[in-house]
Amino acid sequence: MGVAVQVEGLSKSFGDQLIWGDVTLTLPPGEISVMLGPSGTGKSVFLKTLIGLLKPDEGTVVIEGTDVASCKEKELYEIRKLFGVLFQDGAMFGSMNLYDNVAFPLREHTKKSESQIRQIVMEKMDMVGLVGAETKLPGEISGGMRKRAGIARGLVLEPEIVLFDEPDSGLDPVRTALLNQLIIDLNAQIDATFLIVTHDINTARTIPDNIGMLYHQHLAMFGHREMLLSSDQPAVRQFLNAQRQGPIGMSEEKDQDVLAAEKDQEMPPLPPIPMQVMPSDGRPRRGQRPPGEWCRQHGVTPPPGSFRQTMSMAPGGAA
Repeated sequence: MGVAVQVEGLSKSFGDQLIWGDVTLTLPPGEISVMLGPSGTGKSVFLKTLIGLLKPDEGTVVIEGTDVASCKEKELYEIRKLFGVLFQDGAMFGSMNLYDNVAFPLREHTKKSESQIRQIVMEKMDMVGLVGAETKLPGEISGGMRKRAGIARGLVLEPEIVLFDEPDSGLDPVRTALLNQLIIDLNAQIDATFLIVTHDINTARTIPDNIGMLYHQHLAMFGHREMLLSSDQPAVRQFLNAQRQGPIGMSEEKDQDVLAAEKDQEMPPLPPIPMQVMPSDGRPRRGQRPPGEWCRQHGVTPPPGSFRQTMSMAPGGAA
């Protein structure tokens, strides 16, 4: 079962450059959360800080009572066993076949026999649809297959927290949709806490239970998906709906002249909030709530056409 990740007052700089400051959020146990933000806002840095690869300047990251930011090396080693990580490019060892890549954490961190390792590796490769490809080298398979192999490797230690660093980067829309369905199915099967960093708007609008957004050196917002998908906060609204109008420009922020020119322009209407993608076996999601419940509880009127079963995945689309 997944565990909560409690982040409080987290700040990180490189030299004099503040990456983000005073980030506070809680990743709910067993749920899928997505972290968004323009390029260069420190999303990957945030993942590395959660797992203790980077030390923050201030703040805490508490997992099962242990502060990753300040604990001793021995405690950090144990906490890291709770994590599985999918890196952007899969991070496969090029000279090893897929079987040995997936088996690597078990051989490195456990004393299991080779027969036990084989049972676990083949189970995880079956979960991601790679049985039969175990003898192939990473250079002999597609990018999507490398991503799935990376997921399998990230699952062999039975993690309670799984981090995905842009799992959809370099994939076409069809394979992105298939990978997203795999992530949802895996979350339902292993009940771990998932955090996905992505730039893909369809992924952000349909996959998570919760959404966060880093922007302008701080956490602009974090909460239930309906909160962000119905938000009028300018940066959140612009990014989640892929709109040109708003404060975000090519260099993160637009200059004052451009913003002044847009001042009197009416913002495009918010597109409908789509239904979440469900596990393919029909089981409920751990964080599942009735569509529109958050909006009703908080007196928010969702955009017209929201929560229709026949909606397209494209922002603003309807069948």
